[in-house]
Amino acid sequence: MARAAELGRLTVAVIWRRAQLVERRPQNATARTLVFTVPGWPGHLPGQHVDVRLTADDGYQAVRSYSLAAPADGERIELGVQSVPDGEVSPYLADALPVGMDVEVRGPLGNWFVWRPTGGDPVLLVAGGSGIVPLAAMVRAHRASGSDSALSLVYSVRGGDDVWYRDHLDDGHPGLDVRLLYTRKPPPGSIRDPARISAADLADAAAGLRPSSPVYVCGPTGFVETAADLLTGLGRDPATIRTERFG
Repeated sequence: MARAAELGRLTVAVIWRRAQLVERRPQNATARTLVFTVPGWPGHLPGQHVDVRLTADDGYQAVRSYSLAAPADGERIELGVQSVPDGEVSPYLADALPVGMDVEVRGPLGNWFVWRPTGGDPVLLVAGGSGIVPLAAMVRAHRASGSDSALSLVYSVRGGDDVWYRDHLDDGHPGLDVRLLYTRKPPPGSIRDPARISAADLADAAAGLRPSSPVYVCGPTGFVETAADLLTGLGRDPATIRTERFG
């Protein structure tokens, strides 16, 4: 029996579809945006993800999940891929899969960690490393929708060279407030010493939220757990905090 994913009022069968790589864009030394065309793609919500399946000549298959990095755009989808040392799939996708070649994708998947451009509540996004990928889709959807809700992003990375989607974060969008946190190597002129995320880093953004405002946290498991604990310590209702983790 086919599984199903609900997309707004539309229910679509979750099946494997052919996806052709049409563009690869670097984000940093090890991170890439991969753009695919997927015939019959039903659309998706910012925050959702897909499964990607690779099949070797001998029939061996490997499946990995990747977040969608952009809002729906017809039959085009964008995935954010971080090449993991000694990884079975990510190094191939990030740097070796030829443009024009096909993989298979299944989705969209996930209906809880999504943002919909409705209502006027301020929104807080908290990202650690490659956890920015689904949040970038929310940032871009927020801009495209013309939403008047305030959007704050607190984004933790090791150093200035590790930032993803800088072109979308530095474009002067008036509804977006971005704070970059550096844990190891801050760029020249940074006024914050390198450190892991703290309550002080979240306090101002959290103070601007309403009781019903959603908060989205994505990143490695330890980062997500720490950020969620800090937010509840600042008085956020755990029911308003949506998390997605990896690793």
